[in-house]
Amino acid sequence: MKKNYDELPDGYRETIGRGISAVSRFRGGLTTGELSREAAIARLKEEIETADAIVIGAGAGLSTSAGFIYSGDRFLRYFGDFADRFGIRDMYSGGFYPFPDAETRWAWWARHIYYNRYVPAPKPVYEDLLALVGDKDYFVITTNVDHQFQRAGFDKKRLFYTQGDYGLFQSVNPEIRKTYDNEDWVMRAMEAQGFVRDEEGIFEPPKDGGLSMRLPAELVPTCPDDGSHLTMNLRSDDSFVEDEGWHKASAAYADFLCRHEGMHLLFLEIGVGLNTPVIIKYPFWQMTNDNKQAVYACLNYNEAYCPVRIEKQSVCIDGDSGEVIRQVIEKSV
Repeated sequence: MKKNYDELPDGYRETIGRGISAVSRFRGGLTTGELSREAAIARLKEEIETADAIVIGAGAGLSTSAGFIYSGDRFLRYFGDFADRFGIRDMYSGGFYPFPDAETRWAWWARHIYYNRYVPAPKPVYEDLLALVGDKDYFVITTNVDHQFQRAGFDKKRLFYTQGDYGLFQSVNPEIRKTYDNEDWVMRAMEAQGFVRDEEGIFEPPKDGGLSMRLPAELVPTCPDDGSHLTMNLRSDDSFVEDEGWHKASAAYADFLCRHEGMHLLFLEIGVGLNTPVIIKYPFWQMTNDNKQAVYACLNYNEAYCPVRIEKQSVCIDGDSGEVIRQVIEKSV
């Protein structure tokens, strides 16, 4: 059953509108800024301390810095059998692989969800970020779907996950516009494949390496409301379910921006690439340009830049986001 959310502000589409507007507006070139690294760290610290409010925009680079690596040793440890059989080389591309049957596809997804949603981050980057902004008036908009902000202790009411959540399923039936928590299913699916819990309760491959790459047919998830097939609640096309929680978060984001319009805002962008720049990067540029009290900060690895037009209002710091956050903390001690 579809619900009508027209009475709520639509922060998501409002921010995309700003992003689209920015595409045609910022044509004067880009710059990495003139500040030295030490001076940039010092200015970022000052802006965090003095801003009336902070809007954090987080992309995949933040979770990569926290240790959620989708390739290399971490991938081979948990997906080595899939790599050998299907030639898959990383977790991201595996999400699009045409597996031969539902049992194999859902075995993959159980692992993918578990190791990127239900385990602690290898590095305390999110906790460090919270230590920096926890006593400020903040809001987070993120394209990440790994739930790490909440795991680190960020206030749920100050978070907007625009692209979904690894922890949620949705029905393929377009008439069912709600989501379903998948934690219990994931744990059962991991056990069914032969993973065993270590002394900290984390599922690890057995020492003999004997893992199954298929789930029992009865573990293939189905919708509890109508028995239809389930799929991930991840935005890929118009079938993505924006449920009640999503709409409330979208409205909360719009309200936060409205309440702080014209104030000394810090738009703190961390690890945002160019896959979906109209959601965070371009709108942050636009809102900084429109508010002379605002400051734009970009923390990114090899992609820390801003439009020349807002250079005087910007702080660009190249490098690992977690290391930059730690340097700001240490400068504050």
